[in-house]
Amino acid sequence: MYIANISKAHPEHYYDQYALIAEFKRTWSQAHHNLNRVDRLHKAVMVGGRHLALPIEEYHDLNDFTKANDHFIRIATDVGEKAINEVLKKKGLTATDIDAIFFVSVTGIATPSIDAKLCNRLGFRSDIKRIPIFGLGCVAGAAGLSRVHDYLKAYPDQIAILLSVELCSLTLQRKDFSVANLISTGLFGDGGACVLAIGENRAKKLSRTGPLTVASRSRFYPDTEDVMGWKIGSDGFQVILQASVPDLVKSHLQADVDSFLATLNLTRKDIKIWICHTGGPKVINAFQEALKLTDEDIALTRSSLLSVGNLSSASVLFVLADTLKENSAKPGDFGLVLAMGPGFCCEMVLLKW
Repeated sequence: MYIANISKAHPEHYYDQYALIAEFKRTWSQAHHNLNRVDRLHKAVMVGGRHLALPIEEYHDLNDFTKANDHFIRIATDVGEKAINEVLKKKGLTATDIDAIFFVSVTGIATPSIDAKLCNRLGFRSDIKRIPIFGLGCVAGAAGLSRVHDYLKAYPDQIAILLSVELCSLTLQRKDFSVANLISTGLFGDGGACVLAIGENRAKKLSRTGPLTVASRSRFYPDTEDVMGWKIGSDGFQVILQASVPDLVKSHLQADVDSFLATLNLTRKDIKIWICHTGGPKVINAFQEALKLTDEDIALTRSSLLSVGNLSSASVLFVLADTLKENSAKPGDFGLVLAMGPGFCCEMVLLKW
């Protein structure tokens, strides 16, 4: 498939990291014994600011899962609408041109899923195929690309979209003072991305400007399910995030990437563009160390983290959108999309310009 375009969308509320740190310290001033730790951990994640689903003052009333999830359904639908409208408009398409919609998210629950609500709101055809995917977390942006690639390989005359919307701020756990939660409240932001993907046959009839997906590979690591994820209860989504994530990246990623590329008669030296998930400074450093990447290779990943934080599944799509906008790739260049997430697992997607 060809990646014709990617749009980015956010809720309207944006706050710099220092304003957010000050608010967390006010919120936790009566309950947390070491506010300097909050300050230190939030600064260490190297985020400059983040979009939030709600105005900052409304989080004080976010006191149960039902209320948070109701906000998720409403705002995710709005952000999704914005992202889809933008990506279609850029290519002169309408909702009726789309044959399939893949939707990924892990920060709220809706049945019917958000994609169904968008079908009603935006006027997709009644025969559209809907593929909502829940639970893949940070890896879902890359995994979603892989599944759309598989679909359009089977239906090369069709057009599909991949929509990711994550509203991480709505999972706020004010009573959880674990290191994992303190880091997460400083790291994650809110946003969505939409990928317009065109099957190879259909692309011949349309002007295409983006890269071709050549192949993909998934990698699952057995007995690592306690490394990352959610513990879901009456208070909503409580983060599970172990310090071993960077070590898993260092232990496995180089061999996994080399093995994947070898099946295509390529090596890491053939990859000119690296599109890596913004997992946080330690994870990005682990990507760089494991794959022997230069600072330039990883620059857009660090820049995305600084400007909007980690957006879970949407993050790697943001980096890919920035890559397309930068437009530094030459015809014939290879790129590799990489993300890791709950499972614990890795997803790799090879691109060719």
